[in-house]
Amino acid sequence: MRVDFAPSEQSSVGIEWELALVDLESGELTPSAEAVLEACGGGETEPIRKEYLKNMIELVSGAHATVAEAVADLAANLLTVQRAIGPMGLGLIGSGSHPFSKASHQERFTNARYDVVAELNQYWGQQMAICGTHVHVGVDHKDKALPITNGLARFYPYLLAITCSSPYWEGQDSGYASQRTMIFQQLPTNGLPYPMSRWSEFEEYAEDLLDCRMISVAGEIRWDVRPSPKFGTVENRTGDSVPTLAEIGCLAALTQCLVEHISRGYARDQTYESLAPWLVRENKWRAARYGMDADVITPNRDKREVPLREGLLQWLERLTPVARDLGCETELSFAAEIAARGASYSRQRASGGPEAALRLLLAETGAATPFGG
Repeated sequence: MRVDFAPSEQSSVGIEWELALVDLESGELTPSAEAVLEACGGGETEPIRKEYLKNMIELVSGAHATVAEAVADLAANLLTVQRAIGPMGLGLIGSGSHPFSKASHQERFTNARYDVVAELNQYWGQQMAICGTHVHVGVDHKDKALPITNGLARFYPYLLAITCSSPYWEGQDSGYASQRTMIFQQLPTNGLPYPMSRWSEFEEYAEDLLDCRMISVAGEIRWDVRPSPKFGTVENRTGDSVPTLAEIGCLAALTQCLVEHISRGYARDQTYESLAPWLVRENKWRAARYGMDADVITPNRDKREVPLREGLLQWLERLTPVARDLGCETELSFAAEIAARGASYSRQRASGGPEAALRLLLAETGAATPFGG
């Protein structure tokens, strides 16, 4: 199967932000996406779009040279939505899951693609009341796409931990920092990327899936980190949805800087730092379970594990020159503040329970920062 990769400007950035719609009177998720999209002029190719469920919308930025521009793009679209939903008695939450609404009670949109998803996945398809944040970073040649994809997957715990925002599931504390991660990986073709380095391998893989009727187009390969051939990007899909613009900018900056770091190294000597797939999988689970309190397995055999906070701070220092080149130093540095003061999952737990967590999310979503100022 031929899969054409359309190269794009190296390290350009675009963001997709999934948000849940909440009835402010009951606090429950509400299937109001159609009314919201109509009020906002949203649509399939517009920056305000529908998602699988009727209680969700997605804000999509354009491709930008800097993280600040991409976040400002999202913020403008968010303001349009906020103005529209005010008279409707609706609120928005940016989180991996709603703290107490029942997943199986949610309504979905119907079309040929979504109908196949529902029929194929049955129970697990009914659990997809989850929201994520996706970051696309431009890649200027297809030969870099898979090395960057697998290189980025090595940093999974850092990319996930700064966004973990789904500790509660249907009114219970799941014990996980990101329950969304555990739910999302249940669907076919979701999960971690396979360790490929040549584009022809990806084409052979896609052809196998097509021959076995697992997919109908390459875009249905939904790895946590994946090449996006249509846009000429590598897409980081690891993160939960997050409430504040600072957290979105932080995830985008960390993704952009890591992609550029891997790209520079690969251009220099055709190598990239990787981790065995079974260790990448373990790191994913640790970050989903423990968030910022995880221990990260590294490729360094002299020090196989580091506390996530320690490793994150080390990488922030190492990436600062790259961030300076890309104009995202401020956004990248916010990761240190999240590590010190708490990602969304810990703030929700500290609030006092699922109902209090919902109130916190409603207050934080769309704010500049979760910490005031």
